[in-house]
Amino acid sequence: MSLKNPSIWLKLGWRLEALAYDSLVGLMRLLPVDVVSDIGAALLTTIGPLTSVQAIVNKNLDIAFPETDAAWRRRIIRAQWDNLGRTFAEFAIMDRINVANGRVIVENGERLEEIKRLNKPVVFISGHFSNWEVMPSVIMEYGVRCVMTYRAANNPYVDQRIREGRARYGVKLFAPKGGDGAKEMLIRMDEGESVALMNDQKFNRGVSTPFFNSRVDTAPGPTRLAMRHGTVLQPMSVQRTHKARFKVVVHEPITVENTGSRGGDIDATVCKISAFIEDLVREHPEEWFWAHKRWPKDVYKGAPPVQAS
Repeated sequence: MSLKNPSIWLKLGWRLEALAYDSLVGLMRLLPVDVVSDIGAALLTTIGPLTSVQAIVNKNLDIAFPETDAAWRRRIIRAQWDNLGRTFAEFAIMDRINVANGRVIVENGERLEEIKRLNKPVVFISGHFSNWEVMPSVIMEYGVRCVMTYRAANNPYVDQRIREGRARYGVKLFAPKGGDGAKEMLIRMDEGESVALMNDQKFNRGVSTPFFNSRVDTAPGPTRLAMRHGTVLQPMSVQRTHKARFKVVVHEPITVENTGSRGGDIDATVCKISAFIEDLVREHPEEWFWAHKRWPKDVYKGAPPVQAS
Protein backbone atom coordinates (compact mmCIF):
# COMPACT_ATOMS: atom_id res chain seq x y z
CA MET A 1 0.00 0.00 0.00
CA SER A 2 1.43 3.36 -1.03
CA LEU A 3 2.04 5.94 1.66
CA LYS A 4 0.32 8.42 -0.67
CA ASN A 5 -2.86 6.33 -0.60
CA PRO A 6 -2.85 4.65 2.83
CA SER A 7 -5.42 2.07 3.88
CA ILE A 8 -7.71 2.65 6.82
CA TRP A 9 -5.60 0.19 8.83
CA LEU A 10 -2.40 2.03 8.08
CA LYS A 11 -4.04 5.29 9.11
CA LEU A 12 -5.20 3.65 12.34
CA GLY A 13 -1.66 2.44 13.01
CA TRP A 14 -0.37 5.95 12.41
CA ARG A 15 -2.92 7.36 14.87
CA LEU A 16 -1.90 4.86 17.55
CA GLU A 17 1.79 5.66 17.01
CA ALA A 18 1.01 9.36 17.32
CA LEU A 19 -0.91 8.71 20.55
CA ALA A 20 2.08 6.83 21.98
CA TYR A 21 4.38 9.65 20.88
CA ASP A 22 2.13 12.25 22.54
CA SER A 23 2.01 10.23 25.76
CA LEU A 24 5.78 9.83 25.95
CA VAL A 25 6.51 13.49 25.15
CA GLY A 26 3.80 14.64 27.56
CA LEU A 27 5.35 12.58 30.36
CA MET A 28 8.84 13.87 29.61
CA ARG A 29 7.67 17.47 29.68
CA LEU A 30 6.38 17.01 33.22
CA LEU A 31 9.88 16.20 34.48
CA PRO A 32 12.95 18.37 35.20
CA VAL A 33 15.36 18.72 32.28
CA ASP A 34 18.26 16.75 33.77
CA VAL A 35 15.91 13.97 34.91
CA VAL A 36 14.68 13.55 31.31
CA SER A 37 18.28 13.40 30.12
CA ASP A 38 19.17 10.84 32.81
CA ILE A 39 16.22 8.62 31.87
CA GLY A 40 17.33 8.56 28.24
CA ALA A 41 20.88 7.69 29.26
CA ALA A 42 19.76 4.87 31.56
CA LEU A 43 17.52 3.33 28.91
CA LEU A 44 20.01 3.29 26.07
CA THR A 45 23.05 2.24 28.09
CA THR A 46 20.95 -0.78 29.11
CA ILE A 47 19.18 -1.58 25.83
CA GLY A 48 21.65 -0.32 23.20
CA PRO A 49 24.37 -2.95 23.76
CA LEU A 50 21.75 -5.70 23.37
CA THR A 51 20.68 -4.59 19.88
CA SER A 52 22.16 -5.46 16.50
CA VAL A 53 23.43 -1.87 16.26
CA GLN A 54 26.13 -2.76 18.80
CA ALA A 55 27.93 -4.73 16.09
CA ILE A 56 28.07 -1.60 13.91
CA VAL A 57 29.45 0.44 16.81
CA ASN A 58 32.11 -2.19 17.46
CA LYS A 59 33.14 -2.38 13.81
CA ASN A 60 33.31 1.40 13.44
CA LEU A 61 35.61 1.66 16.44
CA ASP A 62 37.77 -1.15 15.03
CA ILE A 63 38.16 0.82 11.79
CA ALA A 64 38.74 4.25 13.34
CA PHE A 65 40.80 3.33 16.41
CA PRO A 66 42.45 -0.05 15.77
CA GLU A 67 45.27 0.75 18.19
CA THR A 68 43.07 1.17 21.30
CA ASP A 69 42.72 -1.38 24.09
CA ALA A 70 39.62 -3.16 25.40
CA ALA A 71 39.18 -0.89 28.41
CA TRP A 72 39.15 2.23 26.21
CA ARG A 73 36.60 0.61 23.86
CA ARG A 74 34.28 -0.32 26.73
CA ARG A 75 34.41 3.22 28.09
CA ILE A 76 33.70 4.83 24.71
CA ILE A 77 30.91 2.37 23.85
CA ARG A 78 29.10 2.98 27.12
CA ALA A 79 29.61 6.75 26.87
CA GLN A 80 28.28 6.93 23.29
CA TRP A 81 25.13 4.99 24.27
CA ASP A 82 24.75 7.31 27.26
CA ASN A 83 25.02 10.36 25.02
CA LEU A 84 22.69 8.97 22.36
CA GLY A 85 20.04 8.11 24.93
CA ARG A 86 20.23 11.61 26.38
CA THR A 87 19.96 13.15 22.91
CA PHE A 88 16.83 11.20 22.00
CA ALA A 89 15.14 11.97 25.32
CA GLU A 90 16.06 15.67 25.20
CA PHE A 91 14.23 16.20 21.93
CA ALA A 92 10.98 16.41 23.92
CA ILE A 93 12.32 19.34 25.97
CA MET A 94 14.64 21.13 23.56
CA ASP A 95 12.84 24.43 24.12
CA ARG A 96 14.18 24.30 27.70
CA ILE A 97 17.80 23.92 26.63
CA ASN A 98 19.07 27.25 25.39
CA VAL A 99 21.52 30.11 25.78
CA ALA A 100 19.04 32.31 27.59
CA ASN A 101 18.64 29.97 30.57
CA GLY A 102 22.36 29.15 30.78
CA ARG A 103 22.19 25.53 29.63
CA VAL A 104 24.10 26.40 26.48
CA ILE A 105 27.24 28.51 26.29
CA VAL A 106 28.55 29.70 22.93
CA GLU A 107 32.18 30.16 22.04
CA ASN A 108 32.78 32.74 19.29
CA GLY A 109 29.14 33.79 19.23
CA GLU A 110 30.34 37.05 17.70
CA ARG A 111 30.57 35.20 14.40
CA LEU A 112 26.83 34.43 14.50
CA GLU A 113 26.12 38.06 15.32
CA GLU A 114 28.22 39.06 12.31
CA ILE A 115 26.32 36.68 10.00
CA LYS A 116 23.04 38.17 11.21
CA ARG A 117 24.32 41.73 10.76
CA LEU A 118 25.71 41.20 7.26
CA ASN A 119 22.54 39.37 6.20
CA LYS A 120 24.54 37.34 3.68
CA PRO A 121 23.74 33.63 3.59
CA VAL A 122 26.30 31.04 4.67
CA VAL A 123 26.21 27.25 4.67
CA PHE A 124 26.35 25.98 8.26
CA ILE A 125 27.86 22.52 8.56
CA SER A 126 28.32 20.13 11.43
CA GLY A 127 28.15 16.46 12.33
CA HIS A 128 26.08 14.24 14.60
CA PHE A 129 27.87 15.11 17.82
CA SER A 130 26.47 15.32 21.32
CA ASN A 131 22.90 16.63 20.96
CA TRP A 132 23.02 17.89 17.37
CA GLU A 133 19.64 19.63 17.75
CA VAL A 134 21.41 22.26 19.86
CA MET A 135 23.13 23.70 16.77
CA PRO A 136 19.97 24.84 14.93
CA SER A 137 18.50 25.98 18.21
CA VAL A 138 21.47 28.30 18.81
CA ILE A 139 21.44 29.59 15.23
CA MET A 140 17.79 30.56 15.61
CA GLU A 141 18.33 32.00 19.10
CA TYR A 142 20.94 34.36 17.64
CA GLY A 143 18.37 35.53 15.11
CA VAL A 144 20.07 34.19 11.98
CA ARG A 145 17.62 33.46 9.18
CA CYS A 146 18.25 29.83 8.33
CA VAL A 147 16.69 26.76 6.69
CA MET A 148 17.19 23.42 8.42
CA THR A 149 17.04 20.10 6.61
CA TYR A 150 15.31 17.05 8.06
CA ARG A 151 14.17 13.58 7.05
CA ALA A 152 10.39 13.44 7.22
CA ALA A 153 8.88 10.64 9.31
CA ASN A 154 6.80 8.06 7.41
CA ASN A 155 3.95 8.67 9.82
CA PRO A 156 2.50 12.07 8.84
CA TYR A 157 0.93 12.61 12.28
CA VAL A 158 4.24 12.01 14.05
CA ASP A 159 5.99 14.15 11.44
CA GLN A 160 3.66 17.03 12.22
CA ARG A 161 4.43 16.67 15.92
CA ILE A 162 8.16 16.72 15.20
CA ARG A 163 7.71 19.97 13.27
CA GLU A 164 5.70 21.44 16.13
CA GLY A 165 8.33 20.31 18.64
CA ARG A 166 11.05 22.07 16.70
CA ALA A 167 8.91 25.17 16.34
CA ARG A 168 8.92 25.44 20.15
CA TYR A 169 12.61 26.34 20.02
CA GLY A 170 12.40 28.54 16.97
CA VAL A 171 13.12 26.10 14.13
CA LYS A 172 10.18 26.64 11.81
CA LEU A 173 11.63 26.27 8.31
CA PHE A 174 12.26 22.85 6.87
CA ALA A 175 13.65 21.66 3.55
CA PRO A 176 12.87 17.93 3.14
CA LYS A 177 15.76 15.95 1.72
CA GLY A 178 15.68 15.08 -1.97
CA GLY A 179 15.01 17.05 -5.12
CA ASP A 180 12.31 19.26 -3.62
CA GLY A 181 14.53 20.03 -0.64
CA ALA A 182 17.45 21.01 -2.87
CA LYS A 183 15.22 23.41 -4.80
CA GLU A 184 13.92 24.95 -1.60
CA MET A 185 17.42 25.49 -0.25
CA LEU A 186 18.49 27.21 -3.48
CA ILE A 187 15.45 29.47 -3.37
CA ARG A 188 15.98 30.32 0.30
CA MET A 189 19.65 31.16 -0.24
CA ASP A 190 18.73 33.33 -3.22
CA GLU A 191 16.43 35.18 -0.81
CA GLY A 192 19.26 35.72 1.67
CA GLU A 193 18.67 32.86 4.11
CA SER A 194 21.43 30.55 5.31
CA VAL A 195 21.13 26.77 5.32
CA ALA A 196 22.31 24.23 7.90
CA LEU A 197 23.35 20.70 7.00
CA MET A 198 24.97 17.69 8.62
CA ASN A 199 27.93 16.52 6.53
CA ASP A 200 29.29 13.48 8.36
CA GLN A 201 27.32 10.49 7.06
CA LYS A 202 27.75 8.16 4.10
CA PHE A 203 26.57 9.58 0.78
CA ASN A 204 26.61 7.09 -2.10
CA ARG A 205 28.47 8.39 -5.14
CA GLY A 206 29.72 11.31 -3.10
CA VAL A 207 33.25 12.69 -3.00
CA SER A 208 35.87 10.17 -1.90
CA THR A 209 37.57 11.78 1.08
CA PRO A 210 40.25 10.67 3.57
CA PHE A 211 38.76 9.69 6.92
CA PHE A 212 40.69 7.84 9.64
CA ASN A 213 43.37 6.49 7.30
CA SER A 214 40.74 5.15 4.91
CA ARG A 215 38.41 6.74 2.38
CA VAL A 216 34.67 7.41 2.65
CA ASP A 217 31.97 8.90 0.42
CA THR A 218 30.99 12.39 1.57
CA ALA A 219 28.12 14.57 0.32
CA PRO A 220 29.25 17.48 -1.88
CA GLY A 221 25.92 19.33 -1.54
CA PRO A 222 26.95 21.86 1.13
CA THR A 223 30.11 22.75 -0.81
CA ARG A 224 28.17 23.15 -4.05
CA LEU A 225 25.70 25.47 -2.33
CA ALA A 226 28.51 27.62 -0.93
CA MET A 227 30.25 27.71 -4.32
CA ARG A 228 27.07 28.68 -6.17
CA HIS A 229 26.34 31.57 -3.80
CA GLY A 230 29.91 32.77 -3.39
CA THR A 231 29.85 32.24 0.35
CA VAL A 232 31.65 30.23 3.02
CA LEU A 233 31.02 27.00 4.87
CA GLN A 234 30.47 27.85 8.54
CA PRO A 235 31.39 24.92 10.81
CA MET A 236 29.84 24.53 14.24
CA SER A 237 30.18 21.84 16.88
CA VAL A 238 28.28 20.86 20.01
CA GLN A 239 29.89 19.40 23.13
CA ARG A 240 28.05 17.99 26.13
CA THR A 241 29.50 19.48 29.30
CA HIS A 242 27.28 17.81 31.93
CA LYS A 243 23.94 16.08 31.52
CA ALA A 244 21.70 18.49 29.54
CA ARG A 245 24.26 21.30 29.40
CA PHE A 246 26.33 22.12 26.34
CA LYS A 247 29.05 24.20 24.76
CA VAL A 248 28.61 25.27 21.16
CA VAL A 249 31.72 26.30 19.24
CA VAL A 250 31.43 28.49 16.15
CA HIS A 251 34.60 27.61 14.27
CA GLU A 252 36.54 29.59 11.69
CA PRO A 253 34.84 29.52 8.27
CA ILE A 254 35.98 27.06 5.61
CA THR A 255 36.50 28.78 2.28
CA VAL A 256 35.65 27.02 -0.96
CA GLU A 257 38.70 26.30 -3.11
CA ASN A 258 38.85 28.54 -6.18
CA THR A 259 41.47 27.36 -8.67
CA GLY A 260 39.17 27.49 -11.68
CA SER A 261 38.63 23.73 -11.77
CA ARG A 262 35.05 23.30 -10.50
CA GLY A 263 35.25 19.55 -9.91
CA GLY A 264 38.66 19.74 -8.30
CA ASP A 265 37.65 22.67 -6.12
CA ILE A 266 34.57 20.82 -4.88
CA ASP A 267 36.58 17.69 -4.08
CA ALA A 268 39.28 19.64 -2.25
CA THR A 269 36.73 21.57 -0.17
CA VAL A 270 34.77 18.44 0.78
CA CYS A 271 38.07 16.95 1.95
CA LYS A 272 38.47 19.97 4.26
CA ILE A 273 35.05 19.22 5.76
CA SER A 274 35.90 15.55 6.23
CA ALA A 275 39.13 16.53 8.00
CA PHE A 276 37.19 18.90 10.27
CA ILE A 277 34.78 16.10 11.23
CA GLU A 278 37.63 13.67 11.87
CA ASP A 279 39.34 16.15 14.18
CA LEU A 280 36.16 16.49 16.21
CA VAL A 281 35.70 12.72 16.43
CA ARG A 282 39.26 12.28 17.65
CA GLU A 283 38.75 15.01 20.25
CA HIS A 284 35.42 13.68 21.56
CA PRO A 285 34.93 10.09 20.31
CA GLU A 286 32.28 9.35 22.93
CA GLU A 287 29.99 12.04 21.50
CA TRP A 288 29.88 11.01 17.84
CA PHE A 289 27.03 8.99 16.31
CA TRP A 290 28.83 5.65 15.90
CA ALA A 291 25.57 3.79 15.27
CA HIS A 292 25.65 4.21 11.47
CA LYS A 293 27.68 2.70 8.65
CA ARG A 294 30.06 5.49 7.64
CA TRP A 295 32.59 3.38 5.72
CA PRO A 296 32.23 1.53 2.38
CA LYS A 297 30.55 -1.89 2.32
CA ASP A 298 33.79 -3.72 1.60
CA VAL A 299 35.26 -2.49 4.87
CA TYR A 300 32.36 -3.98 6.84
CA LYS A 301 32.77 -7.26 4.96
CA GLY A 302 36.30 -7.53 6.23
CA ALA A 303 38.29 -6.18 3.30
CA PRO A 304 41.21 -3.92 4.18
CA PRO A 305 40.22 -0.25 4.02
CA VAL A 306 41.30 1.79 1.03
CA GLN A 307 44.13 3.90 2.39
CA ALA A 308 43.86 7.66 2.30
CA SER A 309 46.40 9.28 0.04
